[in-house]
Amino acid sequence: MVINKMELLPLYLSAKLAIIATLILIAIAAPLAYFLTHSYWPGKSFVEALFNLPIALPPTVIGFYLLFLMGPKGLVGKAWENLFGGPLLFTFSGIVIASIFYSLPFAVQPIKASFEKIDPRLKENAYVLGLSPIATFFRVIIPNSINGVAAAAILVFLHTMGAFGVVLMVGGSIAGETRVASIAIYEAVESMQYEKAWALSLAFIPISYAFLLLVNRLTRKK
Repeated sequence: MVINKMELLPLYLSAKLAIIATLILIAIAAPLAYFLTHSYWPGKSFVEALFNLPIALPPTVIGFYLLFLMGPKGLVGKAWENLFGGPLLFTFSGIVIASIFYSLPFAVQPIKASFEKIDPRLKENAYVLGLSPIATFFRVIIPNSINGVAAAAILVFLHTMGAFGVVLMVGGSIAGETRVASIAIYEAVESMQYEKAWALSLAFIPISYAFLLLVNRLTRKK
């Protein structure tokens, strides 16, 4: 079973997509999870359910709506074209944004669960000592939730690495741009290139297994 460098390009794109989406998502999800954990207002449960909707919806449904939202006439697509002078659909930037929408709850939920386990007295003591809410977040909350944040990052990374339906609908299958590993595997099977499909598929197993072991270790630690 021989695979050349060009055939490894989809794996590189998948890893690049997963790393960028994970970094952006953790930066978004941590303050969002903190806000959801420590705020109480009417309609909060409806907003939380909205954030969690990608967990319940099929990826193709999410991809279908994102296709219109990010298209030339869509709100996000129009804004992107005005800012950068080019389309968003069928680009690497497009699949990054789609992956952020798709994986948001997989980042928010583990971090939120980790925040909820923190002793409230730690936050109260920080305020008594004169720390601002922002300083408390970075100097008290995050350090005491680092395992939960790391577990969320790993889950988002793996979820994005294996994304298929959303990425295919928003990005298509452009070699070197949007043809990630999951799409390359599907196309290899469809064209009966089973050796290529085997090679790409096998690459996922040790990566996923190692990261899942790490998640288990992190979530077992207090």
